[in-house]
Amino acid sequence: EKRCGFQIKSDSHPPAELIQQVRKQLITMADEDEQMDVVAEVEEEVVAEEPPAELNSIDALRIVLRKALVFQGLRRGLHECVKALDRGSAKLCILSQDCDNAEYKKLIQALCAESKVDLIMADHGTEIGEWVGLAKLNADGQVRKAVRCSVAVVTDFGEDSHALDVVLNYVKSQNGK
Repeated sequence: EKRCGFQIKSDSHPPAELIQQVRKQLITMADEDEQMDVVAEVEEEVVAEEPPAELNSIDALRIVLRKALVFQGLRRGLHECVKALDRGSAKLCILSQDCDNAEYKKLIQALCAESKVDLIMADHGTEIGEWVGLAKLNADGQVRKAVRCSVAVVTDFGEDSHALDVVLNYVKSQNGK
């Protein structure tokens, strides 16, 4: 047979000595790999991170919002947040105090009260935008430009963490007043 300019013999098999040489090379390579020191790598991975001693409520809220974003449990903007609040899937709502439209704020506050969702008031919409991932970062990880976001709703917290406990305790203390 002749394909692609090469002649292939259908009866031809590689010689037995070529097969033996390849097997010896593979065995030698496997023996060399077994001599590698793997224990040092495992010890580095086992080191556990300790949670910070004290988190303030703002830092804890940032961590909770980032985690919710990773677990796709974060809704941003009026349309998405109203849908989540109407469905009853919202667990926590963050609203900006510097929102321009008073009707916007009244709607979100009324929906939170109706569905008994905890509401946290943030100072600025750009802060919420940073927290929910609507910001451009420079090479150092500092915020270069943040998009304003007036409302965000958490539908899934993701994993339980120390930061989540701090946020839930903050919400309970605000509701108790």
